[in-house]
Amino acid sequence: MIDLRELNTRFDEIAENIRSRNMDLDLDEVLRLQQERSSLIQETEQLRQQRNDHAKQMKQKLSADERQHLIEAGKGIKGRIASAEEELKKVETRYFSLAGRIPNYAHPDAPIGNEEKDNLELRRWGTPRVFDFTPKDHMELALELDLIDFDAAVKVTGTKFYYFKREAVLMDLALQRYALDILAAKGFILMMTPDMAKESVAAGIGFQPRGSESNIYTVEDSDLCLVGTAEITLGAYHAQEMMDPEVLPRKYAGISHCFRKEAGAAGQYSKGLYRVHQFSKVEMLVLTLPEHSESMHQELVGIEEEIFQGLEIPYRVVDTCTGDLGAPAYRKYDIEAWMPGRGDLGDWGEITSASNCTDYQARNLKIRYKRNQDIEHVHILNGTAVAVSRALISILENHQRSDGSIRIPDALVPYTGFSEIRR
Repeated sequence: MIDLRELNTRFDEIAENIRSRNMDLDLDEVLRLQQERSSLIQETEQLRQQRNDHAKQMKQKLSADERQHLIEAGKGIKGRIASAEEELKKVETRYFSLAGRIPNYAHPDAPIGNEEKDNLELRRWGTPRVFDFTPKDHMELALELDLIDFDAAVKVTGTKFYYFKREAVLMDLALQRYALDILAAKGFILMMTPDMAKESVAAGIGFQPRGSESNIYTVEDSDLCLVGTAEITLGAYHAQEMMDPEVLPRKYAGISHCFRKEAGAAGQYSKGLYRVHQFSKVEMLVLTLPEHSESMHQELVGIEEEIFQGLEIPYRVVDTCTGDLGAPAYRKYDIEAWMPGRGDLGDWGEITSASNCTDYQARNLKIRYKRNQDIEHVHILNGTAVAVSRALISILENHQRSDGSIRIPDALVPYTGFSEIRR
């Protein structure tokens, strides 16, 4: 959540930011509710003061008629307080619901736009491979090598779930360990996070646990949901805490399963492992001082590049346009890998993202620090180290051979125990 005290002073800027993100939100209504809430708070406080003054009068020596008169007046005050509090509760519920949808401010250099074509390519690494045979997509390769079974999963769980088999199981674990070793060497604290979180925590991070646009699975008869990313559980690890600025930045690397509805996701590029309901991921999350968050953002992207350079995957880095930032993000960089199996000529597919969310999430979760007697919110950043499903797509498609076998990147061999997959 942004600092709602800025609704008046930065109204036009906030409204323009909402428009640039292609969001449908009535900011005038939010401001009206803020003003109505303020009036109701003032009215309620005045009524409570009347009640206190009335209580003092009741302690005085009074005639029977005077006491009866005050008793009747007290009932009236009590009723007006109850009515005002009920109205305040309704207004606050509506106000905070709408205000919570106001997105974070966008970085002034973030590209303005609503579609993928509006993203700004910053740089590339590696050269897409020129095959001397017709390359296959990851699903053809995985099925021929008996690495994945979607059909069996349909019977057990439904579409977009799968079984990993044989070497794919070891690849999943190898990719996680490969990423963790890189992060541990860079001072990240390794974490195995819960796969569930309270709905209020998910909302605090910026995910909508419920509603038609939610990408989150909720657990019936509870206030829990399955996490779509360890960003949720890592981000809330220090909720309600006053942190010592001397311990910042605090860097975490969390392993979790990720569960996503992927509602509305369709198309040829969603086939196979690219969009699934469950996958394993190593996520980076950093809490830092505000003046260091932009440099930390660059550091996270650099780590992501190091990981995929080690996997020998050609990629490009893009500066994500405002319409695809997501509400918490101030700025987001995506790494898109070259995927030869996309279409006849191949194409780029997102494999990681790194977001600077400034104080947006910390404000919701009340994660603060005190410096020179001033209390401020930390800045929170997140980045994908490895999302196994998409990393596996990249490896299978980029390192396939003409005979259908797969070469394992040298950096991953110590973790897999094998240098190729073949049948």
